[in-house]
Amino acid sequence: MPLNNYGVLAARAVDRRREGSSDTPHYQIHLTDDAGTHYRAAVNVESQQAPSELLYLADDNFRHPLTELLPPAGSGWNALPSQPGTASVDFIRGNLFDPASMRTLPPDLEGADNDLADLLDHYVQRVIADSAAVYAFGQRWGPEKAGADKVFGFRPGNGVHDIHMNQGNSGRFSSDNGVWQDGALLLHLPAENRWVAIFLAFQSQAWHTDDTTGQPIDTAPPRPSSREEPLRIMAALVNPVGPTPKAETVTVLNASPASVNLQGWHLADQNQQTLPLPASPLPPGTTLTIPADNGFHLGNRGGTITLIDPDGLKVHGVSYTAQQAQREGRTVTF
Repeated sequence: MPLNNYGVLAARAVDRRREGSSDTPHYQIHLTDDAGTHYRAAVNVESQQAPSELLYLADDNFRHPLTELLPPAGSGWNALPSQPGTASVDFIRGNLFDPASMRTLPPDLEGADNDLADLLDHYVQRVIADSAAVYAFGQRWGPEKAGADKVFGFRPGNGVHDIHMNQGNSGRFSSDNGVWQDGALLLHLPAENRWVAIFLAFQSQAWHTDDTTGQPIDTAPPRPSSREEPLRIMAALVNPVGPTPKAETVTVLNASPASVNLQGWHLADQNQQTLPLPASPLPPGTTLTIPADNGFHLGNRGGTITLIDPDGLKVHGVSYTAQQAQREGRTVTF
């Protein structure tokens, strides 16, 4: 079953603490919201399942329609529905980043700038100094009825954990699987009006999951280590001149050295409306521009486009922001 209480904490960081070796080491962040409520964000830096090192990606200039859907800064805990078109996070379906760009880091080593705690410390100390907005996605716990917070001592104990991918788990963690409920950290640097996004996942997790349950698809390939997909989304006319939605188009490239039969391939928009590709071969090195139809729609306030193969597996995905879609008649390239 999915997480019990998924959402996002919108607050400001006031302190942090690195944990040493333990059964489940975390990087701990103390946050407060505009109402004065205290929270602790417990960020995993090591996996209990082998391999122990986490996958991470830190995007220093994160641009995605997700940032337009966030609740107000400092608003505290916000429950989120696990569905597309909301502020909920899904590493696979949300097209937030290229999974092949993720790398591993050990949890905590002697020396500077060589482990996951160092990476988190770099960003968290910056947002503490700037009193910047922090958005921590995951599962809430508390408020606890008795006792102070075990790390920072505030009362009542209260916070968010599971700030990592929450699908594709196997074994004893498979009960946490679900879609549109992944954890993440988003940080807004106001002086530069820039977003930083930090995404974490366990190496044991699958990167193709059931669209309803988030359980692993055992027959699917593993997370790609490089961009090897045969077809890619190259461009989209999101905001055509005039009011006709059917003037929207998506352009797909065959980057492989052989023709690809497009029978059974389709595109999906942010609301999971699909658009079949023409059932014909696409020669190597050529592109195909597909007009929107069948309810498939590219909204001008930002959105996602996903390319899905005949087996129902995601092959490639892109996103665009409202700013990119603002200029009428201009094609957005990816």
